[in-house]
Amino acid sequence: MTIRIVHETPTRLRFRLADAASMGQRIAASIETLPGVASVRLNAPAKSLVVHHDGDRRTRLGILSAVNHPAPLDAVPAASEDEGPDLGHVFVSGGILLGSFILPPPLRALVSAANVAPVVVRGARKLANRGVTVEVLDAIAITLPATRRDWRTANFTRFLLDLGSYIEASTSKRSDALLRNLLKARPEAVTVETDDGALRTIPYDEVTEGMRVVVNTGDRIPVDGVVLSGNAWVNQSAVTGESLPIPREEGGEVLSGSVVTEGRLVIVAERVGDTTTTARISRYILDGLTDPTGIQSESHRLADRRVFITLASGAGVFAATGDWRRLESVFLVDYSCAVKFGTPIALKSAMYRAAKEGCLIKNGHALETIGTVDTVVFDKTGTLTHNTLEVTDIHHPTDSDLDDEALLALVASLAEHTTHPVAAAVVDVARRHRLAHISHEEVDFLVGHGIGSHVHGQSIRIGSRHYLEEHEGVSFASAEAIIERLAAAGKSMLFVSAEGRLIGVIGLRDRLREEALPVLRQLRENGVKSIIMITGDHEAKAKQIGQILELDRVYHDQKPEDKASIIEALKAEGRVVAFVGDGVNDGPALMAAHVGIAMPRAADIARATADILLLDDRLDGLAKLRGLSGETLKLIRSNFRASVGINSAIMALAVLGRLSPIATAFLHNGTTIGILLRALAANRLPSKRETARIAPPRSLPVPSRHPRMN
Repeated sequence: MTIRIVHETPTRLRFRLADAASMGQRIAASIETLPGVASVRLNAPAKSLVVHHDGDRRTRLGILSAVNHPAPLDAVPAASEDEGPDLGHVFVSGGILLGSFILPPPLRALVSAANVAPVVVRGARKLANRGVTVEVLDAIAITLPATRRDWRTANFTRFLLDLGSYIEASTSKRSDALLRNLLKARPEAVTVETDDGALRTIPYDEVTEGMRVVVNTGDRIPVDGVVLSGNAWVNQSAVTGESLPIPREEGGEVLSGSVVTEGRLVIVAERVGDTTTTARISRYILDGLTDPTGIQSESHRLADRRVFITLASGAGVFAATGDWRRLESVFLVDYSCAVKFGTPIALKSAMYRAAKEGCLIKNGHALETIGTVDTVVFDKTGTLTHNTLEVTDIHHPTDSDLDDEALLALVASLAEHTTHPVAAAVVDVARRHRLAHISHEEVDFLVGHGIGSHVHGQSIRIGSRHYLEEHEGVSFASAEAIIERLAAAGKSMLFVSAEGRLIGVIGLRDRLREEALPVLRQLRENGVKSIIMITGDHEAKAKQIGQILELDRVYHDQKPEDKASIIEALKAEGRVVAFVGDGVNDGPALMAAHVGIAMPRAADIARATADILLLDDRLDGLAKLRGLSGETLKLIRSNFRASVGINSAIMALAVLGRLSPIATAFLHNGTTIGILLRALAANRLPSKRETARIAPPRSLPVPSRHPRMN
């Protein structure tokens, strides 16, 4: 394919494409996602591609690279079959309309016939291929005055059709552009730190897992990873919807697409290229642009059905009056325009708002359905709880010189040498309360049971009951009541012995998300009737979480394959079900539910099968989605009612002969344009139901004194 630059200014490039029809969309899509690109306009008939950019040399090089190496075909949104005319068509039809007042009759007839012919041909083609549609009604409305040689009315109708189509096409393109702005997070080059501490700049495509990536103030983070060194404030708003910068230091996780607003970080890359958060976001957004199914396609079908209302009304009026002008006026009133054009624009506006607030929605159908859900089903681990444990109880079954604080410090000092989740929970609480490290000898590991060491001459053993009782001969007689109580509460337990005596029992439970209960209560306030949890945990542990979170039903001891069956059973009861999960085994349930919602750390299969992806690792997005869906549906219904009311009034006046065809066309198309602009304006409106951040609960009360071993 031959591509050449035909004109260039510091911030604008215009290309000539030899075969714009086959490659133009791919090239345009590739350029639109580049940082620094302001707009891309493809004119396929003219074989022209115009790019506006920020004037930076690197941006220009990126554009040239994208022209020579465009995006793969499956990453490009499909072009609309009925793509509206550009502004040039509006000027042409406007000029012909003016000419119909001043041109001599023969020339006026010739130019006008050429002007209305494309509308008639398009309507005939639609009638042959798809039956009666909006395009057929347009063709009839413009053919009637043309057959009576009323060229002014015919040309005015064509002008309004072109103007309405242009506004619809441009507003749709603007919505798509707003969504695509979220994709512009890929840098051209990345700074990495070598093994000898030197810095070097490499192309983004050469970054691999394990590399140490350096990000300075003002830079966008190019990889998902863990901070190796440095401190910084990181703005994740483009990725998670978090409105304020958050602190990041050694050990903290960072996401690609975030921006370092202050400080410097060295990050060990864990996910690069197509596996990063930004790349996954890009795929979701492109899916939403390529396949906006559900409401949008349904709205087109509903729009075409409403054509019959206008056709039947016109036939009745003509049968009763025999007045061709009244018939023309009635046919110019199309009830379907607001449904066909306004609904997709409102949906794309809502999808953009949702993405900015940390919720990626694949299609309009999911957005509509989430507003009608009456039952929300949660997987437990990773959704209602974090993938970590928290310390809830500290008991001393026998006399000991250690208080709660000292016992935790002792256990944490030994447990920090293992990665077991129970050990990690104790280490975490010790670090949060800045408990002193206890010196100890080498730690011995008994895989699957526990650890041991010597501390100040005492033999310390930490682990399961089986380990201490069977392998170390420790008696549990003094702790039976404690163990029974903790087990009944569904808690895990860690045991500690010193010199063969049981000196500590530490109770732990799954760490509930601090926002879980407030969000579930808000879902109920927004109309959700039933909230259910499915878990593989035993009954006691599952019911304990169910009581804390005020769940309506808890399915415990469930196998992974049982989840989808439960969802199907709930649907058979007539419920509209949303499922929230994150694991590989959640894929079938996500597909079975009316709406599948995946957490940000979900497995690839969960993300692929879900309809909605939460980007922020919190549940607040569920309440936001519910509110946003309600607002969007309210806007769609409001637009439809306004259209029906106004168009009914216009039709009534047309039936009574009070409106000429020109006045009818003007009022009807003006109404449609107003509704389109109202739907687009939803992008600018703040959500009325933004969910406030929930303050985390207080941690387990642990004394703050530094422990000492006696």
